Amino acid sequence: MTRLYGAEGLDLDCVTDLLLSGQLVALPTETVYGLAGDALREDVVRQIFDVKMRPFIDPLIVHIAELRQGKILAEISPEVELLAGKYWPGPLTMVLRKRPVVPDLVTAGLPTVAIRMPAHQAMRQVLQKSGLCLAAPSANPFGYVSPTRAQHVIDSLSGRVSHVVDGGDCQHGIESTVIGLQDPERPVLLRPGPIGREQLEATLDREVHPATAHLDKQAQVSPGLLKKHYSPAVNVDLLPHGFSDLPPEITSGQAMVFFQRPKHITGDEDYDLFWLTEDGDPTVAAQNLFALLRKLDSGSRYSRLWIEQAPSEGLGSAINDRLKRAAAK
Repeated sequence: MTRLYGAEGLDLDCVTDLLLSGQLVALPTETVYGLAGDALREDVVRQIFDVKMRPFIDPLIVHIAELRQGKILAEISPEVELLAGKYWPGPLTMVLRKRPVVPDLVTAGLPTVAIRMPAHQAMRQVLQKSGLCLAAPSANPFGYVSPTRAQHVIDSLSGRVSHVVDGGDCQHGIESTVIGLQDPERPVLLRPGPIGREQLEATLDREVHPATAHLDKQAQVSPGLLKKHYSPAVNVDLLPHGFSDLPPEITSGQAMVFFQRPKHITGDEDYDLFWLTEDGDPTVAAQNLFALLRKLDSGSRYSRLWIEQAPSEGLGSAINDRLKRAAAK
């Protein structure tokens, strides 16, 4: 049975004690809900992989409360301090050269570690109260749609996770931006997210390079690089942003998801219509994306989802990244 906790006061004290004792707790962050445990205890980290049914080739992000913890975990360059000063706490993960204290299980056996300082107050309080560095991948079975509400965690991991903190809906609704800084002179955008590539380049005053292709069967330098991920059980097909003609294959029992509410709806459609945002705001679209995918995937209601992609610039690139992985065959 899963116990639900509030996001303040004595409930967080109890949650902190659970984490210090080596148990797992699903915690809210500003991006998605994470399945948290002590990142420096290999037995705890192994529990995270077991509960999520996650392959060991996919590394975990370690969450910290203060930059001094990051210096224990990894090599901190001036570029890291610059980005941390601008974007932490917040939805930015940095992949750095790791120190020996970090278990290889956390990092897929690679000499790098991904670290982040989250902004959600409940997560920050738990990090500060416990003094722990917390591994916290998304609190769902591996490869499925990430949870942005406490109920999503319960729906996905009922019977597998005993403790869930309800911190409300996640602010961003998609996972953090990940930048690789193993070579600070050549930063790499490993996963697009709420903080855009253009923002990172402006802060660093240098180009942020795109990630190179990774084979799915090899150890990954960052989460979010596998070809198929964030995927509902129902088949997903994508349409370009601003498409003019509906797919001829769309029929009753399928759903059409527009990026923005369409201006003209006849009411005669055989299929069901949905949209990610009323007015085209990509921030709102990102907040709604995973919750809508979960809703449409529940109860085998639809045989197929047709989804219009977001505009390619800014946050739209992060939304499209999730959609392309969700639709991968």
